Amino acid sequence: MKRRNDPGSAPSLSNIEGALDALNAEDLRDLIRAVILRLEAKDISWFTSAIIERASRGRAEWQPSGPTDEGVAEVLAFAEAAKRIGYADPSEIDDYLQQGRNAFLAGNYSAAIRIFHALLLPLSEGEIDLGQDEMFEEVLGVNTVDCAAQYAVAVYVTSAPDQRAGAVLTAIEDMGEVGTFLNPLQEMERVAAEPLPDFDVFLPQWRALMEEAAKEERGNEWDTDADHRLREVVWRLEGADGLAGIARSTRRLDDLQAWCRALVDRGDWEAALSANEESAEIVGDKAHFQGDFLDGAALAAQELGRKDLPKRLETAWRKGPSMLRLRRWLGSSKSKGALKKRAAAAIEACPEKAHRQKAFLHVLLGDYKSASKLLASAPGLGWSDSEHPGHLLFPIFCRLLDDGSGYLVRKARHRDTLDIHVMDVDEMISLSSDPDEPCLPDASVDEIMALAGLEDVKRDAERAVLIQAMQKAARKRIEGVTEHKRRRHYGYAASLAAACVAVDKSPGMSEWIAAIRSKYRRFPAFQRELDRCLI
Repeated sequence: MKRRNDPGSAPSLSNIEGALDALNAEDLRDLIRAVILRLEAKDISWFTSAIIERASRGRAEWQPSGPTDEGVAEVLAFAEAAKRIGYADPSEIDDYLQQGRNAFLAGNYSAAIRIFHALLLPLSEGEIDLGQDEMFEEVLGVNTVDCAAQYAVAVYVTSAPDQRAGAVLTAIEDMGEVGTFLNPLQEMERVAAEPLPDFDVFLPQWRALMEEAAKEERGNEWDTDADHRLREVVWRLEGADGLAGIARSTRRLDDLQAWCRALVDRGDWEAALSANEESAEIVGDKAHFQGDFLDGAALAAQELGRKDLPKRLETAWRKGPSMLRLRRWLGSSKSKGALKKRAAAAIEACPEKAHRQKAFLHVLLGDYKSASKLLASAPGLGWSDSEHPGHLLFPIFCRLLDDGSGYLVRKARHRDTLDIHVMDVDEMISLSSDPDEPCLPDASVDEIMALAGLEDVKRDAERAVLIQAMQKAARKRIEGVTEHKRRRHYGYAASLAAACVAVDKSPGMSEWIAAIRSKYRRFPAFQRELDRCLI
């Protein structure tokens, strides 16, 4: 039997699209009416709200009928009663919030303000409980973020032109627990039923107010809501030049990043190159942030087709050393000789505590003894640290020692595989970025090792050094996770011991694994994992 979420168990999207195209307007209306009757209360609220919103913005110039004065009074009385008892039914809140949305879409902004203010504030302040587990939004069908933005627009429209900036700021602060409003101009334009009146007059007033608010809150380096809102309005009024002015005057990280990001989003790579270089100079010796801006400069150079990209990748790594930047620089090598030369230069400049990077460089240079020392001396706990060499060296050593048994291939079928790769901050950010956006080249460890032309270790003395380091690291890992009862990591610890057995078939290894079984015989969960990995 096919499960409900199996791709083959549902009609294809093409069939649904074709069926919708085939329905005439009346059939579609009948279908929607039938569907609404089968929905849960929360889904009904969402569905009907979406229909009303779409229809009011359509070509037919239809508007919903807003609440009467008596209807508004009913909502306000309900809100007061709900506050007194501290509870309300979510479906009733949905119905009354929809009344506020209807009033907004019908142009009755005063009524919308009164309804949203009466309901959203006590909900956000916890005065009215809806029976939710955490956030009140989880039990409502009406989009409260949109309601908050519509509230701000209603305040904008009903305020005197010379008082709009202050009124809007008060409105978004009132609704701060409902919507974040980091980009209030964008949010208001998104939900407005019609163009905001005198917007060109409002923007300079809003900028002046945000400049004052940002100045008052600038007691530290952290970015505030006012800073974010100031950048939004400056971008509207002056573009990238305005953001550059802010960044140069404050020299704050967030302002510098916003300036550079705006240029990238606009595709102005020449300006982005200069802005990132200037920003790298401004942040100075703050290694991580300086590396970020140098990455940005390298990306701009790449998009411009500059030939100095490898040098820029090297500079970014030297100023902000990380495994990702090291791979980028080494991976841009055109030959084995060039790679070896870069690895030799990098080992001299690599930070003392960057054990994972140092280990990788030692391997590329064929210095397995130094790499083994790093693995053997690494702590049994703390493998999640981005500079712990264990996750990198264990699979590499297995490949260098593999006798053709295909151990790594077989291990890949298990839940705990030795190919687990702990990422540093740069790598996580790189993976989370938009895949459609331009990005710097990122050579994998395997690709770089292939370019280095590393061969399997054949000499018994060299093999013994690697195996002993693996054994010591495995013992320390097993001791650490069992001592602290970290059962979630038993499987991986067991796989380390199994890897040692896989690459060394000598009688001594059999005695070693038997000693581990004996020492940890009181840990049945670990023993089960060891049995599984040794199959």
